[in-house]
Amino acid sequence: MKSLIQTIVVAVSGSESSLNAARYGIIMAQLFKLRLVCVYVVDTATLRELLHSKIFVEEESREYEKSLEDNGHRYLNYVQDLASKKGVEMEKVLRRGTVSTEVVEAAEEVGADIILLGGLEESKSVHDVLSRQRKEIVRNAKCSVLIVKELIDNKS
Repeated sequence: MKSLIQTIVVAVSGSESSLNAARYGIIMAQLFKLRLVCVYVVDTATLRELLHSKIFVEEESREYEKSLEDNGHRYLNYVQDLASKKGVEMEKVLRRGTVSTEVVEAAEEVGADIILLGGLEESKSVHDVLSRQRKEIVRNAKCSVLIVKELIDNKS
């Protein structure tokens, strides 16, 4: 009989809640021998909006995009280190575009059975942005979506 869940996708943004979701995914992958894929999206859609509304000039936008890409690699490597310590192989995916669209497309491409998202953030402004992205992922995903709220010990 085929397992209900074989592939997990975790949306990693660098927020504490997304890193918590990654820890949760690592534990699930370890316990149930699942494929783990972590996705970080460089939010170029928001950068385009900032450029269009003249909040950023072209050079600032490119610099900020490079910074976001560097952060993405750093966060994915951090999660991969956590996974390695638990004996879990993890695939890293770094994409560019609208966060919700790219997470859903990445999940479809890898045949995800579930997407893990971090729970609520403390900051109101961050919460608003993440809340919209979560809603879009839940609305458009073709697989189940789990919002991880539980705190998992950082030693995981």
